[in-house]
Amino acid sequence: MLRKVMLCFAIACLVFGSAVAYAGEGIPEEDLVAGFVYIGPIGDGGWTYMHDLGRLEMEKAYPKMKTFFAESVPEGPDSARVMETFVRNGAQLVFATSFGYMDFVQEVAKKYPKVKFMHCSGYKRAENVGTYFGRMYQARYLSGIVAGKATKSNVIGYVAANPIPEVIRGINAFTLGVRKVNPQAKVKVVWLFSWFDPGKEKEATLALIDSGADVIAMHADSGAAPQAAEEAGVYVIGYNNDMSKYAPTKHLTAPVWDWGKVYTYVAGQVIKGTWKSEDIWWGLKEGLVDLAPFGKEVPESVKEMVKAEKDAIINGKHVFVGPIKNQKGEVVVKDGVAMTDEELLGMNWFVEGVEGDVPN
Repeated sequence: MLRKVMLCFAIACLVFGSAVAYAGEGIPEEDLVAGFVYIGPIGDGGWTYMHDLGRLEMEKAYPKMKTFFAESVPEGPDSARVMETFVRNGAQLVFATSFGYMDFVQEVAKKYPKVKFMHCSGYKRAENVGTYFGRMYQARYLSGIVAGKATKSNVIGYVAANPIPEVIRGINAFTLGVRKVNPQAKVKVVWLFSWFDPGKEKEATLALIDSGADVIAMHADSGAAPQAAEEAGVYVIGYNNDMSKYAPTKHLTAPVWDWGKVYTYVAGQVIKGTWKSEDIWWGLKEGLVDLAPFGKEVPESVKEMVKAEKDAIINGKHVFVGPIKNQKGEVVVKDGVAMTDEELLGMNWFVEGVEGDVPN
């Protein structure tokens, strides 16, 4: 499982968010070793693939440091064993790249207080544990505008991984974008209860198409949904990466990651001795999230609309500003009120326009 490649979150944030500690002296670049724990294979074309590109971007910025990684590590005790193996092999910096690693990061970090750990999408921090994620909901909102303009049936399907606030927040932001330009459209959600399962992703896509969806969006880690949409002749909004290679004629755009922005920043802090336990939550402004290039069938007028909204967000516009209604039509965010980060991190309800349930 372990491949050496040498030279090559929730309301609980309020509880754990106060941990800010400086880690002491820096580590020379040539002595720095970093390990990456991946939930999927690096060839998944999505989530893990983009994290690995980020690792390589960090290596390019700091060519004297060394890295290694383990792919397809389950969100369970195996992840703790992998992280301990990293440390025994000299890692002073460990990146754990999936939400379910959270408690195991805490467990291992307690054993190795001199090692710095960074956990992606979690909310628990400690003196030697920081967290990082991106405001992907901003790019989701923009992609919703594209989808809302593209649908003719006013039914948009959403292939969703696991029912945690990160995914729910993305669905809601996407739906707000859809209904900004098409108030009659609905977003149907099918849950996978998995991050990476190409078979399920394809089945869910086809089920949504059978239910009337003429645009598919996704929060899943492979290119299976775009492939299925392409084969069915249905438009698709990808995720993680520019997935146009999976749907060359039907790919409209995709909310995408540039993890190298974070990894290069963190490595630089460790080298300079300025690393501290913090929660990094960057967005469009910092370039951690963005949209993939538009497909040929996206009209210029839609591109211009998306650009205007993107510029507004970069300049401070909030995506989640009231009035916002829930699925029952009740106003849950009052007119002119922006939701706080804490509220976004604990989001467990759907906005008006979403069809589907949030499982307990």
